[in-house]
Amino acid sequence: MATTSIYQAETLAVPGASLYYEVRGSGPVLLLMPGGPADATTFRRMENDLASRFTVVTYDPRGLSHSKVTEPIDDSRMVQIFADDVHRLLAKVTDSKACIFASSGGASIALELALRHPEQLDMVVAHEPPSPALLPNTAETRAAMEDVCDTCATQGLWPAMQKFMVLVGIQGGPPPAQEGEPTPEALEAMAMMQKNMEFFFGRYIRNIARYEPDIVALKASPCRIVAAVGEESKGQLAHNGALGLAQRLGTQAVVFPGDHGGFDGRPAEFAAKLREVLEA
Repeated sequence: MATTSIYQAETLAVPGASLYYEVRGSGPVLLLMPGGPADATTFRRMENDLASRFTVVTYDPRGLSHSKVTEPIDDSRMVQIFADDVHRLLAKVTDSKACIFASSGGASIALELALRHPEQLDMVVAHEPPSPALLPNTAETRAAMEDVCDTCATQGLWPAMQKFMVLVGIQGGPPPAQEGEPTPEALEAMAMMQKNMEFFFGRYIRNIARYEPDIVALKASPCRIVAAVGEESKGQLAHNGALGLAQRLGTQAVVFPGDHGGFDGRPAEFAAKLREVLEA
């Protein structure tokens, strides 16, 4: 097991927001991009296994957790705005090309970054992007994802979450209630996650659903794009999205340990596979 590395927490002012990010380790920069309502803590269980070979950068996307919004987000350009945030973050932490591992909706944003700023990137590992444009039933899936957002607006978070879980093929439910009185820290964390979930189900999903990556431009990009799937997520929407990406790029999807969140469920094996891909 890797020893815990010390990280440095910083903030970066970008147009319309302030981004919180963390840096640990040494070596070439590896940026880990979370998806959905997730933040810089998403990859906590595997990042120390990577920090001995890479300068590992994690961050809270705009409007989530510690990253504050100073101007309203233009939903029609959300994917592009989030990609530009990462462009500015990379410019802050390195003058050299970086590698990216991006999960779920973060993978969709990473594809846009590869289109907009390929000069900053050596490789993007896109792990299970849930993009309807990469699926054979694009219109049906897009409508279902937008319906999740509509449900959040009209019925609330939990009904939207239930629809989402069925759509993406993941079983689960609300987290168990905590016994006893929550600590002030726990209350703060719960409030933060509530805000993140409301943003995710209320707005984020709709914009990921509408995003269409330019496959022709991606194939011509000097940045290497690697589509990645979880070995335990076969049949799920995001898994199929990665297969669709690989097919369109004319490549084979790389299989990673675990499911859609294998970096948390099987962190050591996942980190080892990621190192293998990055160093190939």
